[in-house]
Amino acid sequence: QVHLVESGGGLVQAGGSLRLSCVASGRTLSSYVMGWFRQAPGKEREYVAVISWNSGRIRYADSAKGRFTISRDNAKNTVYLQMSSLKPEDTAVYYCAANSDTLTTMSSAFTAWGQGTQVTVSS
Repeated sequence: QVHLVESGGGLVQAGGSLRLSCVASGRTLSSYVMGWFRQAPGKEREYVAVISWNSGRIRYADSAKGRFTISRDNAKNTVYLQMSSLKPEDTAVYYCAANSDTLTTMSSAFTAWGQGTQVTVSS
């Protein structure tokens, strides 16, 4: 079972940037599709971005396109989410997740989840 730990969240002003990291232990990440999801208060969890095992395929939610970049370093067992031009509506708990099957944006397909890291964007 892969264990995931996110970091890099915090408080940032609108227009600012943050880079989230997700470090895996227990299993190598190289065989997993990885995703970033987020959940704002009172809202359902939504996908932000997913990346295939070799970074060959990437998908972004419309809300993330042009502002967020997902990447991975399999040698470091780490996945990143670079977030720029942040908006107050990006405020949420951000989770990374692992899926050993196919590239999908469905959260139900992801079997391992981190504990989440809070991102708060002030206006």
